[in-house]
Amino acid sequence: TSVLMENFTFIFGHILSDSLLPVLQRAIGVGSAFEGWSPQEKDVVYCVLVPLAPPPGHTFHLEMDTSGQLPGRNFCIRVEPVCTCTREQQEENVLCFIHHPEEEQRRNEEPNFRNTLCSGSYLDVEKTARWFYQLVRAAWPALPQYHTWQFTLLPSSHSCKFKLTRDRETLTVEVLFGVQQGDSDIYVSSQPTEALFTPSTTWPETYVVAEMKFFRHIARQAPRDSWHLKCLQLLARAVVGRGFSTYMMKTIVMHLLNSAPVSRWGRRQFLQRLGDTMQYLHVSLQRKCLEHFVVGNQAFPQEIILPPDVKTAEPLNLFHCLAQDPTAHTQAMREYHKL
Repeated sequence: TSVLMENFTFIFGHILSDSLLPVLQRAIGVGSAFEGWSPQEKDVVYCVLVPLAPPPGHTFHLEMDTSGQLPGRNFCIRVEPVCTCTREQQEENVLCFIHHPEEEQRRNEEPNFRNTLCSGSYLDVEKTARWFYQLVRAAWPALPQYHTWQFTLLPSSHSCKFKLTRDRETLTVEVLFGVQQGDSDIYVSSQPTEALFTPSTTWPETYVVAEMKFFRHIARQAPRDSWHLKCLQLLARAVVGRGFSTYMMKTIVMHLLNSAPVSRWGRRQFLQRLGDTMQYLHVSLQRKCLEHFVVGNQAFPQEIILPPDVKTAEPLNLFHCLAQDPTAHTQAMREYHKL
């Protein structure tokens, strides 16, 4: 998957060279398949995040949604023109969007970024997804994999999904798009929110890169025979169809890995660690509160860079629905005892 995305990125660079559309950065493998604990043996989805950088003459400005209507931390990406007069003097065919008259800008043959990918002044998730689908479709015949894999695009409004098939082997890839917050490991992404309706200009904050780096951080400390990933994989498979998400179990395991020496996750302690995880889940259900691992975590590893406001924010409660709905809480306790 990494080689495939590097090939795509290389071709995209040629397609988008000298264009006034977002610059695609190197893809980052995220999620269970890259962290080493995928709950599925078959039909594994390889998820990658492709960071977007603003094209020449533009900048991205993140504006946080403070309305409280959507769960979690959500942002809009305002696209603003910046002065490129200095660059204009050095290079040909570079127009300053601020200081050039409008009629001269219209002469530029490149697509208008704000008309193509924005709604008003804000970057649009669905328009960006459609644009990326077109890029992938155009780039595929130029890739080495074109001659050995069958390629199928899959429907998605917030990401780009495609399936590759060769003989009996199948590979499914989901590409998310994101914008980095400063120099940190936190991004805003095209990942949909839990809400039934989310405006297409809403980009939720995502922690997938920081979480992937956390598992790398643990792997550097863990003994070779550590079973922490096997433990998480078993739990993730066990909760399928039981009302608890794999992300909830991942969150609990990350909290436990961060609070006790990783040397205690060997084969001999396997059942004990499973018991610890189930106990953590039980206490969280009783309290109707499971705190997010990244947001508001003062004990997060220092080598993984978090924006200051993410560190000091009120921790998100993954069980907020149980706190609001007594029926859902009763059902969750029932599911826990079955589990």
